[in-house]
Amino acid sequence: MMETTDQPESLEAIPKHNSDDKPAIRALLLPIKDLRNAKQRLAGVLTPEERFGLAAAMLADTFGAVRGVRRAEKVLVITNYEPAIETAANCGWDILREEQQISESASVDFASRFCVERGVTALLRLPLDLPLLQPGDIDDLLETECTAPAVVMVPSRDGTGTNAILRVPPALFPSHFGPDSFAKHRQEAERLHARITIIRSERLEMDVDDESDLRALLRCDLKNTVTGKWLEESGVAARFRSRAIGV
Repeated sequence: MMETTDQPESLEAIPKHNSDDKPAIRALLLPIKDLRNAKQRLAGVLTPEERFGLAAAMLADTFGAVRGVRRAEKVLVITNYEPAIETAANCGWDILREEQQISESASVDFASRFCVERGVTALLRLPLDLPLLQPGDIDDLLETECTAPAVVMVPSRDGTGTNAILRVPPALFPSHFGPDSFAKHRQEAERLHARITIIRSERLEMDVDDESDLRALLRCDLKNTVTGKWLEESGVAARFRSRAIGV
């Protein structure tokens, strides 16, 4: 069964994620790669230093939103990136330190199994590059009505990627992050006859992977975001505006 909605259920309705009497434990998972290797698809328009600066700014905005979340019993960061480990420790979040990163899918699936072993019943994975993200966006996803087996997904702006995925239980099916991940995740859920809920959200869909994403972001209201400040101070925003005028 598949449902599509623009807004998830109200925060007032606390979901029952299990059919038994065990309490629902909702957790948030943030897989974070070494930012020095981030945003390679922007190599044609940004220097290595600019790609790092953009990724760091978006991570700061994502962390800022997560710090305001009210509906997650646990926050887990899986990474080998030391600055992210330090920030997570300061926030009191759980940390899974990786010796090496094979892929985002491998990291997420390892962390998902770890969460199952510790009693987590619903796990929401978010990427690091959601500069418009607000705490309420995350809380809304965590409060979506889910009885296992179930999945809640937010697609990327072009509809092919998976910008957010909530699985009940956390290791319901393997991850397939990368090209066409949204269709692959939906197929996995359908194979298991899981309840599928698709939520459309402009802020959650606005990640930045390529030049078209960056141009779309620059048309958004970036006031009070670390990313917006960085884009202006770095000169990237002005450079893209001048290119647009010249076309």
